[in-house]
Order: sequence, then structure tokens, then C-alpha cells
Amino acid sequence: MRLQSSPVPSVLLPLLLLPLLLGLCSGTSFPSNINIGGLFPTGSHEYEVFRFALAQHQDVPKLVPQVDMVDTGSSFAMTYAFCSQFSKGVYAIMGLYDRRTVNMLMSFCGSLHVCFVTPSFPVQTNNQFVLQLRPQLQEPLMALLEHFYWTKFVYMYSSDSGLSVLQRILDTAAEHSWQVTSVNLDTLTEAAFIKLLTDLDYKKDFQIIIDCELERLNSILNLIAAQRRNLKNYHYILANLGFMDLNMTEFQKLGPNVTGFQLMNRSDPAVEKINQDWLDFDSKDLKLARRRLKYTGALTYDGVSVMATAFQNLRRQRIDISRRGNAGECLANPPAPWGQGIDIQRALQQVRLEGLTGWVQFDERGHRTNYTLNVMELTHIGPRKIGYWNERRGYVNTAVYKPVVEEFHGLQNRTYIVTTILEAPYMMLRKNHEQFEGNERYEGYCAELAAEIAKHVGFVYRLELVGDGKYGARDSETKMWNGMVGELVYGKADVAVAPLTITLVREQVIDFTKPFMSLGISIMIKKPTKSKPGVFSFLDPLAYEIWMCIVFAYIGVSVVLFLVSRFSPYEWQGDDSDDEDETLPSSASRRALPTSSSELSPGYSQNQNQNQNQQKDKETPEYTNDFGIFNSLWFSLGAFMQQGCDISPRSLSGRIVGGVWWFFTLIIISSYTANLAAFLTVERMVSPIESAEDLAKQTEIAYGTLDGGSTKEFFRRSKIAVFEKMWSYMRSADPTVFVKNTNEGVIRVRKSKGKYAYLLESSMNEYIEQRKPCDTMKVGGNLDSKGYGVATPKGSALRNPVNLAVLKLNEQGLLDKLKNRWWYDKGECGLGGGDSKDKTSALSLSNVAGVFYILIGGLGLAMLVALVEFCYKSRIESRRMKELIDAAMMSTSLVGGGAGGGGALVGGFVGGGGGGGGASGLGGENGRLVAHDFPKAGGQGLPCMSKASGLGLSSTGM
Repeated sequence: MRLQSSPVPSVLLPLLLLPLLLGLCSGTSFPSNINIGGLFPTGSHEYEVFRFALAQHQDVPKLVPQVDMVDTGSSFAMTYAFCSQFSKGVYAIMGLYDRRTVNMLMSFCGSLHVCFVTPSFPVQTNNQFVLQLRPQLQEPLMALLEHFYWTKFVYMYSSDSGLSVLQRILDTAAEHSWQVTSVNLDTLTEAAFIKLLTDLDYKKDFQIIIDCELERLNSILNLIAAQRRNLKNYHYILANLGFMDLNMTEFQKLGPNVTGFQLMNRSDPAVEKINQDWLDFDSKDLKLARRRLKYTGALTYDGVSVMATAFQNLRRQRIDISRRGNAGECLANPPAPWGQGIDIQRALQQVRLEGLTGWVQFDERGHRTNYTLNVMELTHIGPRKIGYWNERRGYVNTAVYKPVVEEFHGLQNRTYIVTTILEAPYMMLRKNHEQFEGNERYEGYCAELAAEIAKHVGFVYRLELVGDGKYGARDSETKMWNGMVGELVYGKADVAVAPLTITLVREQVIDFTKPFMSLGISIMIKKPTKSKPGVFSFLDPLAYEIWMCIVFAYIGVSVVLFLVSRFSPYEWQGDDSDDEDETLPSSASRRALPTSSSELSPGYSQNQNQNQNQQKDKETPEYTNDFGIFNSLWFSLGAFMQQGCDISPRSLSGRIVGGVWWFFTLIIISSYTANLAAFLTVERMVSPIESAEDLAKQTEIAYGTLDGGSTKEFFRRSKIAVFEKMWSYMRSADPTVFVKNTNEGVIRVRKSKGKYAYLLESSMNEYIEQRKPCDTMKVGGNLDSKGYGVATPKGSALRNPVNLAVLKLNEQGLLDKLKNRWWYDKGECGLGGGDSKDKTSALSLSNVAGVFYILIGGLGLAMLVALVEFCYKSRIESRRMKELIDAAMMSTSLVGGGAGGGGALVGGFVGGGGGGGGASGLGGENGRLVAHDFPKAGGQGLPCMSKASGLGLSSTGM
């Protein structure tokens, strides 16, 4: 019996094919390649990790990158790149943003329904299309502050991520009465930040929070470490999620207490495996080995994982997200949102996975939630975990503190290589160095310093000169170090003992001990010639204003003394009291004559009255005053010259004037004498430049530095106005003011005749000042402060022993002895800096020539005045003589024509000359004439008429 299959009814056939067709349609509607956009800065770590993560996720659907390298801080560049990727039909975008572009990106994403996944700093927003991979730090930071009981601290932040945290801190501070000092790091220059550190140290603000991105935080910690401060009292909280990504090698040496957060669990085997794959990724094409993943790179890797998981979930759910036709215009008004964008956003938000940064989960606003942060601290052996924080339990402390055990590493039994450089007086070859071997060939400050360090530490060493003769700098092209620093970095030497300046860039690659010599940039000029004292240098002890005041005081005191003597009655005195007493009897008898001779004739009575009037004038005393104007001037001058005078005031007022003038002259003369010796014996050197400000204010004297040295770099980077002005001049000077080496700069100073100043380290400046021909000098103070240190490679076992040896040598005073020996004891110019003459040598004629000039001038003036007095007096006397002779001749002629004859005239003339004319009126009218004309002149006692008989005059002679 054969069975036959019945045909399928035609009605059921479409029903059977419908599920198959639906499955095929649904399978073909989901794309196999998903275009993912990328917005990254050029050469960023996040972009390299983005490439690595896409290579790791090759599952279907495959993520195809569409990356634009843009400036994340430029709104125009970000807008153009975003619109370009949107027009290309990307399904989602991963990238970074800046505080200047974050609002623009959020606006585009919210309007066009395009998801943006970012590892950048989190912002407070309700935009669900922006998924923020980085957890927020407000709550963990607040929990840590409460755990440490901080109530007074400094919050340093950058404007990117710190503003939201600052707002939360200020709100909490208002509730709990905290004292918070906020500092915006974006507004500070390097010099301002260093000044801030000084202020914090002065105010004892030892609790500090630093909130900024990883690179900025690294530079800040290095800058703090470069100040070489003792940070054992400080406690830093680093508000950053990459505590173990920081390079705190130098910062750790200062002994601070540092706490921070770590997002990646580097001890997790899965994390270690991915980190190793990252190090091996494209390793053949790399010139330098990769560094391990940073926490921002781990966030980027987790972001790609979230995208891959979300699109796989969409594919499994058979949701159609294909973009058909034109993708749309991002700048359309009104905006045209993408219809499938909400499905992708929902898929991304619903992802749950365990990533490199722990548990990855988002809330409805696109923020990370249910995450855990490890809390770390810095110890002497490196970072270690002390606790953790999560949303459910807050901060949990898990640290178990153990006593610190110091680890001392023994030195290997071998000969260590000490690299150095020939630079007098630090390291020099002996004059007969060919006769010596090894370290004995060298001498100098650093040669003895190396020997002392080796003796204290206990190791054997060999001095070797650096091959290229350089101190050490990093080549900008090859990034390789040269000089002594390069020999330490690349293992060619073990220690560098030389005048090697401790700088930030060198400290990053090698270790320095404490400075064995402190110095700074100084100014070298040619020593100016000594100024010879002037002819009138004896006037220099007092200013010209004081001399003028003394002259006016002298004149004023003389005038006041003259006026006081005139007004005071005690300064007036009679001529001679003895003469008055002798004349009293004769006058009395003369007054009695009229009573006893009343019968005399009227003519006789008239003559007798005239004689009585003349006698009364004689009886009245004539008062004189010694202090005329000339005597007052002479008295004041004698007192000022400390010589006195033959007259002195009698009145109280005059003595007051004299007393205050004597006191005045005592102080003035004492002050003058005290300063006179210094001004006459010291030949001063007048320097045209005293400081850097003097150099900057003028252009007559050129100034420059060593070309390519640290001094030139100091001026180039300085933000101080004076140094900026000096750098502007040096950079544009023609001919160039820069020199190739120190010797060339010194020669230029010596040959420029004072028209060139050289800027160099103060120690070298002081050394050259003690070298012949002793014609240079250091002026002003140091422009900066730095130090020379002994250098060792990073992590060298010699660092701590050598550092302790330097400190011990400094405390013992040996470093100062070494400097005195090589700078001054072996100097060629003496302690006076080249002036071997005694400062208090004997005075020369040029010092006191003005005094001799005044003496000679005074003697000549006296002779001239004496001649003038003689001529003047002779002329006056001759004129009086002529008048007397003329009067006598006239009287003779008058007497000869009258009745009295010439005898009476002669008798009267002789009587008038010898007795003062007392009896010359006995001849009637002739007596009156004689008494009227001659007695007055005779009574005054003219010098030429004191003895009339001597003239030999008579009536016959006339």
C-alpha cells in the first residue's frame, strides 16, 4: 500500500512564509557597520586609547570610526566638526570638550538627539543625550573633609571642573562655619603661584585641596617641589581620579601628607591584561615605548565598551536605527531631531558592565552612579590604599598603620665615576698636572668638596671631565640630554660634583642634594676710576645749603647783637671818669667869678658866659658803645672761629645772643670736624650703575648675558617688569650683547671703558673681581636666588648619603672655609677688591690745597686793604691840613688890619692850640672871632694840630 502526501493548501502557504520574511527583513534592517564619530585633540592620549578600544571590539555590529582632530577649546572648530560628522550619518559621538565648548555641544546634542559619550570632566546638566563617563567628586570630597575634620583649608581649582565643586564646598562651609580660601589657578602665573606658596607658609595654611586636570596637577606638584620647602606640616588632598598616574617622586622627598582618589584598580588581573595589550598595541610603529593607561584613557576604553554593548543590545532587540537618505542639516531652523536618536540614547543609558573604571552605570541624566573610588595616600615607599568611598556606605577607612622602618642601602664595593667640568675656581688642572695621575691632576673648590664627601660617605671615586664640556640641557629636537646631566641620565656617571645649578627641568630627570653654595645673578662692571678730591673738598663735610645757612646766621647774629647793644643801656659807658674829677675844682672857681666881679664891663661878661658854656660841655660826659656794626661782625667771626675777641657784651641781652651763638658754633664745628677726616682721606669711586633698575633706565651702558645659559633663560621667562624691559633691550640690541662664554664677557667688560655690563652668577663675579688686573667689580644685589648642588641619577643609593654629607660639611663650616680659600685667600687683589693702598694714607697737597688758597687770598686781601686805608687816611689828613693853613692865613690877614695887631692873634692862636682856646676871647671882637673859629677845632684835638708851637707859626711868619 503506497502512501501519498497530500498537497499543502495554498491558503496556508503565505502564513508559513510570513515569519521567515519578517525575520529576513528585521535582520537586514540593522546595519552591520556602525559609524561612530570622534572629536579629539591632536595627539591626545584619549584618541590613542579610542583606536585601541575599537581594535579590541570587533564583534558584529562593527564600530567604524569617523574621527576629526580638533581644538576642543574652539567653538567654531567644534561646531564645524560636529556638523560634518552629523551629515555623514554617525550614530553616536565620543570625544572631549572644553569649558568653552561644553554648552555648545550640549545644545546640539539635545536639539538633534545625537548622543555624545565623553570622558571629560562632569558638568551639572539634565541633558540625557550627554553621557558622562567620569564620576563626580563632590560627595567623596565632602566625606573626606568630614573624616579629617577640616574646618580651615585652601581650595585651589581650575575653571574646568572646579566651579561645581567650589559651589558645593561654599554651601557646606556656610552651614558648618568653615573658613575656606579659594584660589583660581587659571589666573595665576608661575611667579604669582610661588608667591602664593610663600603667603600660605607665612599664614600657616597647611591644609590644601588641589582640583585640576592630570597634566596641570603634575606641573603644580613639581613647582611646589622645586621650592625645596619642608612640607611635613602640610596635608594635600588631590581632587583627581588618577592618584597613581601622578609623578610625585620629587614631591614625595619633601615629606608631605598627600591624600587622593584612584578610579582604576590596577591590581585587578583584567585591568592588568588590558593594560599590557595597550602597551603592545602598534608597538612596532612607535619610536618611544608607550606609557601605561591613565584614568582618562580607561574612561575612553569603557566608553567604547558601552557603545559596543548598546548597539549589540539594539541588534538583539531588532530595533531599526538605520539612517536613510539625507542625514539632515544640523544648523536647520527649527532643528530637525533624528528620530532614532532617542532609541540609541535609551540603549546607552541602560548599559550595565564591569569596566576598567569599575562598575559602569548611568542615571536618567547621563551621570555615573553606583561607582566606587579608592582613597589613596602617599607614603615613603609610594602610594597605598587607605580606604574607599561608594554611594551606599560613604567613606570607609581600611588603613592599618605600621611604624615606618628606614631602609638603608649599602654602597657597592666599586669605584664610582664623578663627572665634572673645568671651571675656575671650582675645577682646574694643576700647573704641572702632567706629573700627576688620577684625581691628583685636579685642584679647586669642587675637587676638595668631592674628596670630603667621599671621606664622609666612604666610597672610592674617580674624577672624569664631561665629554662635551657642557653642564646639561635637553635638546628640543631629539629630546636627549647632554653634558653632565646627560651622563647621569644615561648611566655614564654616578655623581656630578660641579657648579651645577638646581633647576626644575633637571630635577625632573636627576636628583640633587641640598645646595652646597647659594648664589644669584649679579652685575659685573668695569671698576670706575677714583675721584680725586676737589680744591675746596674741605667744604664737603657740610652741604652747600648748610654753608649758606651759616653765612646768613652769622650776619643775622651780628645784626641782632648790634641792635641789642644799641637798645640796652648797660652797653653805653662814659669816656674817662678820672678826667672829669680833675676838672671839677677849676669849673667851680670859674662859676664863682661872676659874683665876685660884678663890676666888670659888659664885654668881659659876654666872653665869660661863652667860656662857662664851653666848660659845661666839657663837664658833661660823652657815652660810647663798643658794639658798632663792625665790632659786632668781628665778635661773631671770632666766636665762630673759636678764637674769641677783645670785647664782650655787658648786658644780659647781649650775653644771651653771645651764648646761643657760641652753642651754635660748638655743634657746627664739632660736626664739621667729625666728617672732615673721612672726606679728606677717602677717595671715593663713583659707580654709574648701582642696581638692575639703573641698567634698565638707561641705554648708554650696554649689558648682556651668556648666550644659551640659565641667566639668559631667566630673563626670557621672567614676568617682572624690570627684567622684561631688560630682556627686550638685550634681545633687540645691535650689535649683540650676548657672549659665547664667560671669559669673552669678562674681556668685553674690561675693554669697553665702562660701556658694557655683564650679567653672571654672583660666585663667578666675586672670583673674577679677585683676579688681576683687578679692574672689575660687582654692583648691586643678586637678581634671583638659586644654588649649586651635587647631582645623582634618579633612585641612586648615593643620594641620601651624599646629601647628609653636604649638610654635615655645611654645619661644620667647611664649605665656607673652602670658598674663602679659593676666592679670597688665593686672590690676587687683596681684601679691598684690587685697592692695595691703605684707605687711611697720608693727605696729599690736593686734599688741602683749598686751605692754602684761602690763606694766600686772605693775606693778599689784607695788604690791599691796608694800602687803601693808608691812601684814604693820607688824603683826609692832607685835606684837613690845607683847611687849617687856609684858616690861619685868613685870620692873620683879618688881625693885621685891625687895632689889636698881630701879637694878639699869634697869642690867641698859640693859646688856642695849646690850651684849647680858653683865654682867646680877651681881645673884644677879635677874641670872638678866634673863639668862634678855632677853639672848637683845637678842643677836638686834631692830630695835625696837637702842638701848635711845633708848626712855628707867628705873625711875622704868616
